Amino acid sequence: MTYQTLMVHLQLGHSNTALLKVASELAHIFHPNVIGIAAGQPTQTIYGQGYALLDFLNQEHEKISKEIADAETAFRAAFKGNSRTIEWRSTVTLGPLSEYIVGETCSADIVLTEIAQSDFYEGPNRVNAGELILQSGRPVLVVPVTAKKLKLEHMLVGWKDTREARRAISDALLLLKLAKQVTIVEIVAENEDAAATKRLEQVVSWLMRHDITADYLVSISLTDDATQFMSIAEEQNADIVIAGAYGHSRLREWVLGGVTGDILQRAEFCALLSH
Repeated sequence: MTYQTLMVHLQLGHSNTALLKVASELAHIFHPNVIGIAAGQPTQTIYGQGYALLDFLNQEHEKISKEIADAETAFRAAFKGNSRTIEWRSTVTLGPLSEYIVGETCSADIVLTEIAQSDFYEGPNRVNAGELILQSGRPVLVVPVTAKKLKLEHMLVGWKDTREARRAISDALLLLKLAKQVTIVEIVAENEDAAATKRLEQVVSWLMRHDITADYLVSISLTDDATQFMSIAEEQNADIVIAGAYGHSRLREWVLGGVTGDILQRAEFCALLSH
């Protein structure tokens, strides 16, 4: 079993250096088909008339077209010789950019996208990673802009007894097989540690049937789970974090906080997120 197709989403107006480095190294391992994708949206004006407005729209379109062309050039250079086939898809649209990207993800086994710590609104041509995770139905490997290379030594799996967690660890099997160390972590209330231990032993046993050796850690909740989980990831020197995304509604996570939001906002290591 292998990744047959990687989809690499490039943000316009950014270098995408870290993303292309990590994606290229992943392609070197699996030698898949690789699809590069980007989308741009011209600034939408609600007033204006005559040639001045037409000139403005033409300039906007030319700017976006150049950014798309630059992204395609960088993409093709990154994957030359280390994939079965490479394909480029792009569009300029007035609609939501995430809708176009999500609509194309049916072609991919996994989606890779780059994220900065400020992955909120950065203008019309920034696609929020959260939208891809929620809507694509594909595992999304989120690559921080600070990443230098693809590190596969230690992978940390955030566990809850939820559909999202089960989906994430299943989606991550191919990556977990590459790791030298796998740790499953669950954060629970003090009186729930025995039940959590039993659950994690079952998960470790399941992974063994896939030829993956893992250990587990039950951590008693001391603060909010998101902060504690990220602290554990740092203490464990995790290279890749694997977690189910948006187990609660996205609105609730935005208001009250959550592990998904912390991973996306702190963006200190690669994370495979599934919803």
